[in-house]
Amino acid sequence: MRLLELTLPTAAENIALDEAVLDEAEATGDVEGTLRLWESPQPLVVIGRSSKIAEEVNLEVCRAEGIEVLRRASGGASIVAGPGCLMYAVILSYATYPQLQLMDQAHKFVLGRLLAGLRPLLPDVEIAGTSDLVRGGKKFSGNSLRCKRTHLLYHGTLLYDLPLDLVPRVLGTPPRQPEYRERRPHAEFVANLPVGREALLSALLNGWQCTESREAWPEELVANLVAEKYAQIHWNERI
Repeated sequence: MRLLELTLPTAAENIALDEAVLDEAEATGDVEGTLRLWESPQPLVVIGRSSKIAEEVNLEVCRAEGIEVLRRASGGASIVAGPGCLMYAVILSYATYPQLQLMDQAHKFVLGRLLAGLRPLLPDVEIAGTSDLVRGGKKFSGNSLRCKRTHLLYHGTLLYDLPLDLVPRVLGTPPRQPEYRERRPHAEFVANLPVGREALLSALLNGWQCTESREAWPEELVANLVAEKYAQIHWNERI
């Protein structure tokens, strides 16, 4: 597994990079895998591929406060990112991990690696719902995936110092909720991990056994995805 720790200048480029690394892996047949880490310097809302923006996002508030709303290539519900929210993505090959072709096994494998890194710091973290990580029944990590022919993209959030009052301001009540949430409002449901950023980074590297770094990234693919998709209102705000 190789580490790509890279935050690009714009939100659109950062959302595009996860998909670009997936597309690159498909094209090259990469079997080593990549762990990508980044953190948005500004508040950001990222909605799922099939999300209905009017149901999940307080768009007027986002516009008034200058908070970008972008649609990702994977499924799941809307999330809030920004300073204090570490974003991760792993791109994995089915040739290396054939079990990932089964969706339930993909969730189990990736979340299990995350837990392996986090539990030496916080023994009580656990999986809840389909793809959440929680501590004390409160969610600190939401995750989603995109499956292609030969590779998988699995990515998500890790909250450690996000201003949590931002979440109910910019997100509506999600139309689909895991049972363990018990219909709690955002303020009673999400929480930050009580660890610093460097400790969280080390936990991820240990969990994924990253031994190498990669410097090159698919710049042309990112530029194309931004121009064709992530900078376009018809993609980000489609109904």
